[in-house]
Amino acid sequence: MSHLLEKPNIAMPIKTTSGQLTTAAAAVTVTTNVNLNAANTKLNESPIATATHTESKRESGITTTDVKATTNFDAVVTSLTAGAAAGALAKTVIAPLDRTKINFQINKSVRYTFNGAMQFLQQTYAKEGVLALWRGNSATMARIVPYAAIQFTAHEQWRKILHVDKDGTDTKGRRFIAGSLAGITSQSLTYPLDLARARMAVTDKYTGYRTLRQVFVKIWVEEGPRTLYRGYWATVLGVIPYAGTSFFTYETLKREYAEVSGSSKPNTLVSLAFGAAAGAVGQTSSYPLDIVRRRMQTMGVTKDGQNKYPNIYVTLKTIYKEEGIKNGFYKGLSMNWIKGPIAVGISFSTYDLIKELLRDLFHLKRGRVGAQNE
Repeated sequence: MSHLLEKPNIAMPIKTTSGQLTTAAAAVTVTTNVNLNAANTKLNESPIATATHTESKRESGITTTDVKATTNFDAVVTSLTAGAAAGALAKTVIAPLDRTKINFQINKSVRYTFNGAMQFLQQTYAKEGVLALWRGNSATMARIVPYAAIQFTAHEQWRKILHVDKDGTDTKGRRFIAGSLAGITSQSLTYPLDLARARMAVTDKYTGYRTLRQVFVKIWVEEGPRTLYRGYWATVLGVIPYAGTSFFTYETLKREYAEVSGSSKPNTLVSLAFGAAAGAVGQTSSYPLDIVRRRMQTMGVTKDGQNKYPNIYVTLKTIYKEEGIKNGFYKGLSMNWIKGPIAVGISFSTYDLIKELLRDLFHLKRGRVGAQNE
């Protein structure tokens, strides 16, 4: 039907004695058609024409999708899935070390040494079996899956809101703020699960909590619902430097790598190294507040009693007075230098890897839909 809509050539030969008028009319017709075609070509190449053409196709019931385009919904789904998988893998790998660190953090009577940490692992294995090394990991998974998913997704969204490094700019301050806000967002939404995980890590199944559900029930009945958020503000104050520094360090290293190598996508080993560096810096910057929140979280199930660490100020004062700076605020930090870089390295590199795979799948699916609609 398209040939019926084309403009017909209505130029008619006009007979004259010299024949010049006929030749001139034909020349005008040819020139006009050529100019119109050229104008249409330029119009179709312009962004406005493309948008208009796309809109007209949409109005006529034809749907096409750009294979390289990614909607915000796709980005959120991708970030949630990749973040959940990355967090679960990272925390499962370092769960025994995490339990060891928490036990030394909340027990002021035992001085932390590397040999002491190894003995704790051996004694736990001998007394309760190998699965006891992962005690509390179910609570960790219940927390870390939504926590990591929310954190990575929030980070992507905060980067967009704050226009971090937009159009090639180097916005270091915004890069740090985006990471901090991502940490605050995820921590606020999942904090009770973090407290439950800490309670299970410092007790055994015979004298403490048998299941994650029992943690919440006993806390609610015996200590009150407000206990579920005990230590929250210490956690928020700690997550600001931790998440901010971790994301800032990782993103900055990736940016520097891209400038030096010319590749914006480092391989898995390079990502692991960058993540490990980010983890070491982040853990060190926030470690004293990590000690404070653990003491406040586990106050109800340790021999220190119910009222020794009621708030941040009293906890800081008590730790400093009784244990000092090195043996108090930085107790177990060397263990964190082992587990922290491993966990963060695995988390960041796994997130980037899965995110790219999911994006490719989305693009593939979109390309098939576009081909079918065409």
